[in-house]
Amino acid sequence: MKKVYFLQTCDTCRRILKEVNLEGFELQEVKAKPINVAQLEELYAHTKSYEALFNRRAKLYKEMDLKNQNLSEKDYRQFILDDYTFLKRPVFMVDNEIFVGNSKNVIDDLKEKIG
Repeated sequence: MKKVYFLQTCDTCRRILKEVNLEGFELQEVKAKPINVAQLEELYAHTKSYEALFNRRAKLYKEMDLKNQNLSEKDYRQFILDDYTFLKRPVFMVDNEIFVGNSKNVIDDLKEKIG
């Protein structure tokens, strides 16, 4: 399976999508089609952590002062389901591997995987 979750209005996502060979990928824009419970559970199965999928750069994270709260895995899961901005992006699924976020190392590993 090849799938990418991204946000069309995110400059970083758009840049990465241009850099990567997307042939054969299913694209899901998370604002137009938010991630559902089954999809989030599938991502969780690969990361074993909702926190790893959580975007701490979201405006709502700052607005809700979440950094000063003690969040559980259950909290991270619910925030991601409640608002698309809480999903760290982009998220690439390639076969049985997951690549979360936009750090140089993650994107380099992704490019190496898909060629």
